[in-house]
Amino acid sequence: MADLAVFYEHPQWFEALFRALDRRGLSWTPIEIQSHTFDPADATLPAPVILNRLAMSSFLRQEEHALFYSQAVLDHWQSLGARVINGAGVLAYDTNKARQLSLFRKAGLDIPRTRVAHRRADVPRLAAEIGYPVMVKVNVGGSGTGMIRYDSAGELEAAVADGLTPVGVDGVALVQEYVPARDGRVIRCEVLDGKLLYALALDGAGSTFDLCPADVCMVDKPTITISAFDPAPKMAAAVERVATLSGLDVGGIEYMIDDRDGRAKFYDLNALSNFVAKPLEVLGWDPHERLVDYLLGEIGARRRAAA
Repeated sequence: MADLAVFYEHPQWFEALFRALDRRGLSWTPIEIQSHTFDPADATLPAPVILNRLAMSSFLRQEEHALFYSQAVLDHWQSLGARVINGAGVLAYDTNKARQLSLFRKAGLDIPRTRVAHRRADVPRLAAEIGYPVMVKVNVGGSGTGMIRYDSAGELEAAVADGLTPVGVDGVALVQEYVPARDGRVIRCEVLDGKLLYALALDGAGSTFDLCPADVCMVDKPTITISAFDPAPKMAAAVERVATLSGLDVGGIEYMIDDRDGRAKFYDLNALSNFVAKPLEVLGWDPHERLVDYLLGEIGARRRAAA
């Protein structure tokens, strides 16, 4: 049996990770999510440590996506004793923006004013409670999809009447105030093992809702510029608090500074937040090496527990 299994959906996104695993000599096996099936009565594990690399945006690439399937199989492996990194508990947040917002509030953080609905007919009433402009978002998002800004009641009511407001794969929608991000900037904080790994400033974020900073994401976003960012200690502590509360092992947490009042508004947790493109240029070091160090530590812990 391999020491590590990597459960993944988008092969191009993980080429750098796979190279790092091979370069460091790890015994690992790939599990392609698309063709995977499992037997709930089978107690065989693919590896004692399993790294989940499911992308929420997989539903954009596959009509028969594996978002909810993955929760079941990861929970199955975890129940058999595997160490699942970003397991089913984390996916329960990753696949639910409404739960993410509740989590941020539990952590004592500000969020955009939001209402959650499961019927399209309720959206105009909720938007009136918040005030325009509003964002209508799908609850299960990925790569900025399913997000539309409406500037007036008439515009939104017409979209509702025509059945054109966003509805996600779970039928849940968020009606959220439009927050003007100061300087058009979003801060993405990457965490690993409950600690801040690095942070990025994504400038020009007002031009697109797709803020993925990885190599394969950047080809169609020339208006986005990315630079290393050093969050204030209280912001780093806030990010780490969210990671601890959610059980997030590795991933991204995003916030922006509301230009109206200068307060940080947290809005997204992403358990598959790809590492930045050209990390040596942006950060001066490669975060994949830190991830492999972490994986080796988890593998060593499993070995000691089994001895």
